[in-house]
Amino acid sequence: MKTEKERSERIISPILLESRERNNRQFSLFSGWSFDVDISRGLNGKCDFILSGVPFDSAIKVPVFALKETKGGDIESCLPQCAAQMVAAQLFNEHEQNSIPAVFGCVTTGVVWRFMKLEGNNLIIDADVYYLDNVPLILGALQTILNLYK
Repeated sequence: MKTEKERSERIISPILLESRERNNRQFSLFSGWSFDVDISRGLNGKCDFILSGVPFDSAIKVPVFALKETKGGDIESCLPQCAAQMVAAQLFNEHEQNSIPAVFGCVTTGVVWRFMKLEGNNLIIDADVYYLDNVPLILGALQTILNLYK
């Protein structure tokens, strides 16, 4: 695949949509939406994907998961950007008085997936790396996260 858009449409979106379907559409999925939480802190801009803990919604209300697509295939360099999106989600939830214990995130090339968890001020990067040749494992990681918000 030659473009990020193609990767999003052919690999990443189908996996996220499958996860949403497996959960009876109990989560909203947003792609390419502006998420301007605190411009003064640099917590603004478009997110590649955000999962919100509210079904069938037309606005981001309870962000629980942010996914960042890599630009050029380097996952490690995108981890800080995804972490910033997670901090923005955490701050958003605090302002909206959403009692969310943790916000999760993922950086992916489409082929390689790395998951993260932000709980309070602690950012945990999963030591495991997930690969597209094992989609059930990726779906399992997503399901583990989504089960926390049912």
